[in-house]
Amino acid sequence: MNLVELRAYAIAGKVDELNLISMEGGIYLLEARMHGVAYPLSDAHDHMFQLRSVEHAREVLHDFPSLPFNLVHASVHDEMCGQGANVGESLKVPIAFRSAWHL
Repeated sequence: MNLVELRAYAIAGKVDELNLISMEGGIYLLEARMHGVAYPLSDAHDHMFQLRSVEHAREVLHDFPSLPFNLVHASVHDEMCGQGANVGESLKVPIAFRSAWHL
């Protein structure tokens, strides 16, 4: 899904929530969840759309209708200890869709 498609789905009220996924190396990926299915955001070249920060994501989404917005951090504790990663241990924190700095 690209940004234009995501905006159309958001305006139509079909997006349940947006998740900003924090990746290693300071990279963030955005996914839309619709009816329990995750749709990652892609760029014009069909690569994962990478964001630099929460504020960068808010800038990209500035003309979207307000949606539930979450910051998701994968748990790296198990990986650091040499064990397999457990998908169920990610941290999902609701964050404000609009920045207090850009009201």
